[in-house]
Amino acid sequence: MPFRAPVMTDKTPGGPGGDASVLTKTKPKTQRPPLYKVMLLNDDYTPMEFVVHVLERFFGLSHAQSFEIMLTVHKKGLAVVGVFSYEIAETKVAQVMDFARRHQHPLQCTMEKE
Repeated sequence: MPFRAPVMTDKTPGGPGGDASVLTKTKPKTQRPPLYKVMLLNDDYTPMEFVVHVLERFFGLSHAQSFEIMLTVHKKGLAVVGVFSYEIAETKVAQVMDFARRHQHPLQCTMEKE
């Protein structure tokens, strides 16, 4: 039997009328942006009620959740109060620090990459 070379038809990808993009198109790999933990640090001067108020106001937590986190900060020295994108974490830290200063409390709020 004689050898027959493959014949290109109009339906062959990459051939006339074919769609070569199906074979060469790659999906761009997207990565989630890094997340940052926002933490409150304990001090001996900021009233517990103020910390609870900060957690409710700036982090949208319920009174019960805020109270639990405030106790964790008090007992362990710090607590993570939320995990956010860089811009949101930075904004929350600035809001808390500004609010604490305006009320003359030394409350510290920091962020670190998760």
